[in-house]
Amino acid sequence: MKTSDDRFGLLQRLLRWRETHISDKQFVLVLSFLVGIFTALAAYLLKFLVEYIKEFLTESFDTTRANWLYLVYPVAGILITSLFIRLIVRDDISHGVTKILYAISSKQSRIKRHNMWSSVCASAITIGFGGSVGAEAPIVLTGSAIGSNLGSIFRMDHRTLMLLVGCGAAGAVSGIFKAPIAGLVFTLEVLMIDLTMASLLPLLITSVTAASVSYLLTGTEAMFQFHMDYPFNLERIPYAIGLGIFCGLVAWYFTRSMNWIENIFRRYSNPYVKFLIGGVMLSVLIFLFPPLYGEGYDTITLLLNGTGPEQWNTVMNNSLFYGSSSLLILYLFLIILFKVFASSATNGGGGCGGIFAPSLFLGCIAGFVFSYLCNQFRIGGVYIPEKNFALMGMAGLMSGVMHAPLTGVFLIAELTGGYGLFLPLMIVSVSAYLTIIIFEPHSIYSMRLAKKGELITHHKDKAVLTLMNMESIIETDFLIVHPDMDLGMMVKTISKSSRNLFPVTDINEELIGIVSLDDIRNIMFRQELYHRFRVEGFMTPPKARIIKTDSMELVMKKFDESKAWNLPVVDEDNRYIGFVSKSKMLNTYRQVLVDFSSE
Repeated sequence: MKTSDDRFGLLQRLLRWRETHISDKQFVLVLSFLVGIFTALAAYLLKFLVEYIKEFLTESFDTTRANWLYLVYPVAGILITSLFIRLIVRDDISHGVTKILYAISSKQSRIKRHNMWSSVCASAITIGFGGSVGAEAPIVLTGSAIGSNLGSIFRMDHRTLMLLVGCGAAGAVSGIFKAPIAGLVFTLEVLMIDLTMASLLPLLITSVTAASVSYLLTGTEAMFQFHMDYPFNLERIPYAIGLGIFCGLVAWYFTRSMNWIENIFRRYSNPYVKFLIGGVMLSVLIFLFPPLYGEGYDTITLLLNGTGPEQWNTVMNNSLFYGSSSLLILYLFLIILFKVFASSATNGGGGCGGIFAPSLFLGCIAGFVFSYLCNQFRIGGVYIPEKNFALMGMAGLMSGVMHAPLTGVFLIAELTGGYGLFLPLMIVSVSAYLTIIIFEPHSIYSMRLAKKGELITHHKDKAVLTLMNMESIIETDFLIVHPDMDLGMMVKTISKSSRNLFPVTDINEELIGIVSLDDIRNIMFRQELYHRFRVEGFMTPPKARIIKTDSMELVMKKFDESKAWNLPVVDEDNRYIGFVSKSKMLNTYRQVLVDFSSE
């Protein structure tokens, strides 16, 4: 039996062999291929578990009446998931894409190992039991964790780890949706990985590999079957723009409402109180509106393939509204309003899931409602195909919620095979995106990090500043002096120091001033003055203070405003920590920029 020392020695020999025989550029391609395989397998496992649990629990339901078990299953799912996370995982695994963005910007692209499996287990339970969220964000976190940890095992540098995290995300989207182009575009738009020739090929390899594995496991059919009965024509362009604006407004409502509801859950520290609130809210909503159960993909399939009221009305099966065909649009409009409450209650109550599926679900319903009302009221006198606009609405909502118009276009085209609607998909996506950025400058994923200054963007300067680490630029070899020291003691301290700045602190180690060698050069050699002057008499206040938690962008702003070359660093209680020099910060910036941009 091999011991841990034997395994460690084997790994060391493997690493040395790899460094000798395979270049870094070649090995990145090998790793990207492996990431594609592993993420596709993880995506397949997650989808299988979700469908198996859902079918096992709901196959005996009567479609002609409400089913009281809708009040039980979601609560049970949230409870099991929250216990699994608290007792086994013991870490927060919610907001998967936000966690990836944070890992890229602040954790050197390192993601914890448990994320390679914990999100799959938790989200399978949550969604299978009816949690009104999607499996895609958890599998994106899983894929990124696979890329990060695979790169860490082979001791790849920070820039390569960032690329492998992006490969994992691209592979996850490609694998779960069978959409390789969307996987690539998602990584560029949402994770904001820089597009260079060095990054493009690994991302393509991962995306194509993951999609190919999914084809082998589940067949080559598109995820949603769609047959275009009415080709798009130019007279429907104004309606496509109107749908885009409507989707942008719905995305704004979804984003703001989700943040508001999440803030309510944050007020409670007791997990059982959160579970009680979230469980009750979710179960009641699913009981009243069964389409809110799980991902909602059955509803999407229905609206994309339904040809008339007889089929559309089946969306109200299993509910109190069964048979009330006149209430169809009201029923769907209420679902648009309450979907965000169901999704937020799922995660807030202790469940695990993302907003990919809710975005697609809401977009499909929004597009259907928009076109149905246009036809009912004969707006413009042009027939608007409900199927087409339901499809286009999916692209619009995804573009608005994620601030990713290209992802919305390519994902929906690949999901449904609706390439004949490529132009209107682009019109709706762009219109939705332009609408929501009026109200929200950041996506639902990135707004939390943007508020803290921890978000990497395609703005090169800001991205490089975000990647810089405060600890790496703080200098601590400055000798501390105190205000009651006389000039003679100050001169002795100067003789022991290689610096020309001296922080002045009180008995509580709080910074109260700075002594510069230039300020006392004219008196420091006059021994008759050694006992006449004290530090408190010739120290000066710092031109600015850097708080240890300040973002690099704020630090650079303080240097620009103060015109200083050195600024002291303190903690939140004003206790002295060290100094940051502008020259070291600029040197670090140049090095990070080279690493960030190199091909």
